[in-house]
Amino acid sequence: MIIDLPDTTVSQVAKQLVKVREEGGAVALGRVLTLVISARNGVAEAAIDAANDASREHPMRVIVITTGDGDSRLDAQIRVGGDAGASEVVVLRAFGDAASNEESLITGLLLPDAPVVAWWPEAAPVAPAQSPLGKIAQRRITDAATATDVRDRLALLGETHAPGDTDLAWTRLTHWREQLAAVLDQPPYEAITGVEVRGAAASPSTALLAAWLQMALDVPVRWSYEDPAHWEEGIKSVRLTRASGDILLERPTPGVAVLTQPGQPNHDLHLPRRTLRECLAEELRRLDPDVLYGRVITEGWEKLGPPETGE
Repeated sequence: MIIDLPDTTVSQVAKQLVKVREEGGAVALGRVLTLVISARNGVAEAAIDAANDASREHPMRVIVITTGDGDSRLDAQIRVGGDAGASEVVVLRAFGDAASNEESLITGLLLPDAPVVAWWPEAAPVAPAQSPLGKIAQRRITDAATATDVRDRLALLGETHAPGDTDLAWTRLTHWREQLAAVLDQPPYEAITGVEVRGAAASPSTALLAAWLQMALDVPVRWSYEDPAHWEEGIKSVRLTRASGDILLERPTPGVAVLTQPGQPNHDLHLPRRTLRECLAEELRRLDPDVLYGRVITEGWEKLGPPETGE
C-alpha cells in the first residue's frame, strides 16, 4: 500500500503512520532499527529496493530523504505491506528551505529506543560522522565506489574516520577475505613473503584489500589497477608468494574464481560480485563499530604505497 502526502509536514506524516498501524494492522514493535537513506531521486528507488530486500532479515523503518530546489515544500509518501518488504518506508521529498535541515525532517519519525543507521548510497558528506544525519546515527554507511576519484575518496575516509563509519567497498571484500584466510589456514604453514593485488581502477575494494593484506601479513604489497575490458570490474586477482610456490586466487570470468596452489589441482570457486542488498544486509547485522575496517582505512591505508601501472 502506498499513501501519498503532498505538501505536508513531519507531524502529519507521523500521525499518518500511527493511523496506518491502527487501521491496517502494520506494527512497528518488531522493527529493530531505523535506516535513514539520503539520496538523489535518480538512485533513491534502487536504494529502497535494496533496503526492502534487506528488511526481510532486519525488520526496520526506512526513511528516505531527497532534496531539491524550488519553493519550500515537503512531499511525503508512506509505503507498507507488499510495497515495503518487511519494513515500512517513508519517502520525504523536501524542497527549498524545507530541505535545509535533514535532522529536523527525521527526528519525529525515528523509532523510539532503536538504533539509527545512516546510509549515503552515492555522494556522502566529507565527514559523515559530523554531518547532521551522522551525528544521530550509530552506524554510517558510505560507498567509495561512487566517487569520481577513488584514491582521494579513500584518503578522505581515512582522515575523517570515526567509530561507526563503514564503507560498502569494504563489505564487498568479505568473500575474498574469507577465501584467502581459509587458504592460509591450510598446510604448508609457510610465511608469506610478498603479495600482489590487481583490480579495476573504479574499484576501491582493490586498494582496501591490498591495505588489509599488508596490515595482516606485515609484508610489502604490490597492487595495480588494470584495464577491465576483458573481465568483470572489481578485484581481478591476488597472488601470495611463499617458499614452496605462489598461491593465486584469480577471477577470470564474472562470478567464478580459480584457486591455484603448488602441488594441487586448480579449484573453481563461486565468487560473484556482491549485490547491494547483500552488502547492506551484512552491514545491518552489526551495529557496533567495525574496528578492523577502522584500522584498515587509517593505519593500513597510510602505509600502503601508490598503485603500480597496470599492463
